[in-house]
Amino acid sequence: MRAWIDGHLLDNPTAPAVSVRDHGLVVGDGVFETLKVIEDRPFALSLHLDRLERSANGLGLPTPDRTLVTKGVEAVLGAGPTAYGRLRITVTGGPAPFGSGRAEVEPTIMVGLEDATPLPAETKVVSVPWRRNEHAATTGLKTTSYAENVIALAEAHKHGASEAIFANTVGDLCEGTGSNVFYVLDGELKTPTISSGPLAGITRALVLKWFGAQETDEPLAEVEEYATEVFLTSSLRDVQAVTEWGTRTLPHGPVTRAAQEAWRTNEQGLLGL
Repeated sequence: MRAWIDGHLLDNPTAPAVSVRDHGLVVGDGVFETLKVIEDRPFALSLHLDRLERSANGLGLPTPDRTLVTKGVEAVLGAGPTAYGRLRITVTGGPAPFGSGRAEVEPTIMVGLEDATPLPAETKVVSVPWRRNEHAATTGLKTTSYAENVIALAEAHKHGASEAIFANTVGDLCEGTGSNVFYVLDGELKTPTISSGPLAGITRALVLKWFGAQETDEPLAEVEEYATEVFLTSSLRDVQAVTEWGTRTLPHGPVTRAAQEAWRTNEQGLLGL
């Protein structure tokens, strides 16, 4: 693992490195991006930095210094070879008094890189009873306030699944803890609209661009029961077939395979950018 914080590459990346009063630690006042690295090249870095800026602005944080963030990325990439890795960029509100109020300080900027293993082409998911609030102040922002996801993913793991699927407040399919959901229903490939509450995933947007799908909203219960194919998208999953949803078995079908092939055909063009 390698880590860079506020302009400095750390000699010991696992040692304490931020203040106990850092607002990202104290109240989850921060935003982040996670992206894969293949043979020392980050995937779609510019798209992730665009979203990092949107999330920071939506949370009321200063726009991250893109040049500084890029230097951090270059520092961790240059510290040693990475065949396949997970790169994380985190920006927080910086040190502040305990509590919700911010201080007039520069944000904390952190970049970390760790080795990873490519995920399998197929997976299992389960639905969870908790709801995403599509009207929340942080909806659509990739914030560090992930406790809800931690709880839901732990529940999924109890059932041998790698992802938990949420409905929104009206019961429509929303998203996973860290993924977007595509499904085939009535012969058409579909995915929830952004207005229904999911994060606007980078991989989701690229699948829509390279392969296409209808953006529409359906009750989660109907998708879970009647979808004939399902796949997840995320920065580390790429396009991953869902072959089990709870107790139901699903095929790794032709639409999913075609979407995976479209991904493989196009992804090389965004490595290093």
